[in-house]
Formats: sequence, structure tokens, C-alpha cells
Amino acid sequence: MNRFGWLAGAALLASAMPASAQIAVSANDAKAVLVNGATRIAPEPRPDTISILDLGTTPPRLVGHVEAPASVVGPPTSVAVTPDERLAIVTSNQRLDPANPSRTVPDTRVSVVDLRATPPGVVQTVEAGRGPAGLSVNRAGTLALVANREAGTVSVFRIRDARLEAVGTVEIGPANAGVSHVAFTPDGRHALVTRDGDFMISVLAIEGETVRRLDRTISAGLRPYGVAIAPHGRWAAVANIGRGNGDADTISLIDLTGEVATWRVVHTITVGQTPEGIKASPDGRTVAVTVMNGSNKPANSPFHGPGLVRTYRVEEMRFVPAGEARVGTWSQGAAFSRDGRTLLVGNMVERNIQVFAVAPDGALRESAPAITVPGGSAALRTADR
Repeated sequence: MNRFGWLAGAALLASAMPASAQIAVSANDAKAVLVNGATRIAPEPRPDTISILDLGTTPPRLVGHVEAPASVVGPPTSVAVTPDERLAIVTSNQRLDPANPSRTVPDTRVSVVDLRATPPGVVQTVEAGRGPAGLSVNRAGTLALVANREAGTVSVFRIRDARLEAVGTVEIGPANAGVSHVAFTPDGRHALVTRDGDFMISVLAIEGETVRRLDRTISAGLRPYGVAIAPHGRWAAVANIGRGNGDADTISLIDLTGEVATWRVVHTITVGQTPEGIKASPDGRTVAVTVMNGSNKPANSPFHGPGLVRTYRVEEMRFVPAGEARVGTWSQGAAFSRDGRTLLVGNMVERNIQVFAVAPDGALRESAPAITVPGGSAALRTADR
């Protein structure tokens, strides 16, 4: 484990962090690099890590790193933080092929990091389905759901005594359905599951630890990938990543008021090429979305452009453009501070996390130097409360 920052950081995480700090966690993929618009495996890569940041200070500060397998494959929601900020849970969609380390193969590992240990570290590794990707924890901190991208399933885990216990598996669709992310509604009674392989969103019903797929699907845009549900539960925002062929892609707004049978997409807006990370603000009024915008394409591509982060206000169940700023290359996750005034954006190529101030109207301003992390920032999350 890299112990950088733990002399002061371990004591902070073990004591003051739950009461006074706000934790953000970045899952860092050290394997994947971008070479002239193509993803390659780095020669002799260093271990993947998670980085722990304290959002309770101005500017946010890096506390330290923990070695844990991670992957950029899948939505940038492959790490989650429990509501009490004790645990970070990270999935590993891909691992190096033991027979040929120049390529990757699907993984099944889910790692549990105890953030209050001194120093923090991985305390458990469990198996999910093939290709675990996006995951979420309910607001009670008792249940975790993991989307298995290569299996067409969602794994269900009980959270008890700072450990995960497998409860069951929910069949969502065929393996090529591309089950990508799963997000709880705030009351914990339902969840939305994106399926970028067959362009649908499934709805799960949850009663205690019993999770079942309802006979209800929602259609958003082309390849729904990331999904964020507003803390008040009235709407969800979906990032539709498209085919990556230079076309401008979209985000969609799902009205979650009323009975499940009436949940539907009510607005879709064009945001640019390949929206990856999507996150609702803590007050449920704003959506932030990271847009690759062709930054991951070769420099001579007619579709090449600078990475962007954009914000949209949600007014009368419509997206209203609010703010925009440039970000790095092959940008991934986005995460708000608890008061909604700070937004973090993770970049793969620059291996850093940018810090933005968010104005009340959603306008963005880079407010601090970028925070360097040991690998490409592939996922970024704070606790859902």
C-alpha cells in the first residue's frame, strides 16, 4: 500500500472524518492508457488504487491511497461509499490476462476498503458476476447492488459488521444486454438498472433483502449507461453514451413521481459526444455530466475536441443549460460536495481530479489546482445520504 499522506491522514480518517469531513473516493485504473485514440495496456503497470479525498476542507485535499483492483471499463460509478463513510466498495470489471499481460479479461472481484482502519486498507474481497461495473449502496447502508456487465445480472450483497455477504443474484437480461449501472431510489424500495447493450432501463423492486426485476422497462436514448437519481427521488438523469462515432449524444430525464407504471422519460437533450459521468446535486436541482467530446479520439480525427463538464438545471421536468467548463482527456466521473458548491471531475489521461466551484445558478469555475492520483481516475463517488 502507498502510505503517502497517512501520517496525518490515518488519524483523521479513524476519528474526526465521520463527524467533520466529507469523503470522496476515486477508483484509479493504472492498467489502461490512451495511445493516439486507442486504449492500450501500460507495460508493467503499477497496481490499481483508490484515492481518498477530504471534501470538508477548502480546497479539497488528498488523504491517501489504498491498493485495490479497479477498471475504467463500465460507467464511472464502479466505486461507492457507505452513508456512514466507513467503507468504500470498488468493483474490478477487467484484470490483466495471466497468459498474456498485454490484454485484459473479465474480472469478478469486489473489494471492501475499511476507511476507519489505521491505516485504511482492503479488508475483504468477494465475488460478483462476470464483469462487475457500476454499483450503489442504499441510504440505510444495509444493501449493495452490483451491475455485472458481462453476465446480464445484478448481484445483491448484505452489508453487516463492515463486511459484504452475498444474498442473491437478479437476472436482468442476456449477457449482451450490457447491464452497466444500478441506482437505488432514496427510499430504498426500487432501483434503476441501465442496459447499454439493448438500450433499455429495468426497474427493480426491493423489499428488505429481496430484490426482483419488475416487468417494466423504460426507454431513454442510445446506449443508456450512467444513471443518477435525485436525492428527493422525483427524477433520475440518464447518460446515453451512443456509438462513439462522432455523433452528438444525449442525457434523458425520467419522471419518478407517481406509481412505477407511470415512470417515463419526459425530456432528452443533446450534450455532446459520449457523456460518461452523471450526477445529481445534493439539492436535486442540478445535474452535472462529463462529456468526452472526442477528447479520447486521435488528434487528427474530425471529431476530436476538448473534454467538457456541463451542468443543467432541472426545472418543471426539463433540462435547462446552466454551466460549462473544460476538463481533461477521457474524463470519467463527477461528484458533488455535500453542500453542492464543489464539483470534482476525474480524468484518465492526466491522472488527476479537477476541482470546480459551482455557483447557485449552476455556473462552473475551476477553483483549485488539480489533485494528482496514481492512475487514471476511472470512477468517482461520495456517499449518498
